Amino acid sequence: MTVLGSYRPGTTVLHRSPAGLKLLGLGGAITLMTVVVNTPLRLAVATAAVAVAVLVSGIGIRVLAAQLRPVLWVVVFIFAFQLLFTDWRRAVVVCGILLLSVALAAVVTATTRTTEMLGAITGALRPLGRFGFPVDQVALALALTIRAIPLMIETVAQVEEARRARGLRFSPRVVVAPVVVAALRTADGFAEALVARRLD
Repeated sequence: MTVLGSYRPGTTVLHRSPAGLKLLGLGGAITLMTVVVNTPLRLAVATAAVAVAVLVSGIGIRVLAAQLRPVLWVVVFIFAFQLLFTDWRRAVVVCGILLLSVALAAVVTATTRTTEMLGAITGALRPLGRFGFPVDQVALALALTIRAIPLMIETVAQVEEARRARGLRFSPRVVVAPVVVAALRTADGFAEALVARRLD
């Protein structure tokens, strides 16, 4: 299973672009969508733009679908919440922006090695080290976060597969609770590894 954060080698323009530029573009694109996209029509335009990015990246529709599938249940919950308290247009826009943001993040992580991303972020933060900013600790935290994303997505997928195999309906006890327990166990594992290496 392909998960968010899995690098796919390639020779596309996005693969050759600097990691820092792609990260800035990702943040800028998500911010722009959040501010500008407020109608289904504008959402359609944003979707077309993201589709172009996906095509340029060469990751393929199947890979993208695999990236989006684990977050669909979250999107369904948000859609129902928005539909209850606002209207269907707002619900479509909010959920659409969320899916497009995940798609863009998938494009960036699929075309950028983790080491390149961490290097770009660490390099950008390095000047702050003169003022006592813990650059190395932040870089380590980012590395652990990036590592945790695919682990958590895989956990959600496994819990969902187990639920379907047992014929159980979706409920917080059946789905959310096991995911939270797995997340806490993962955090404990990270903490033990850091302690073993005498890292703060």
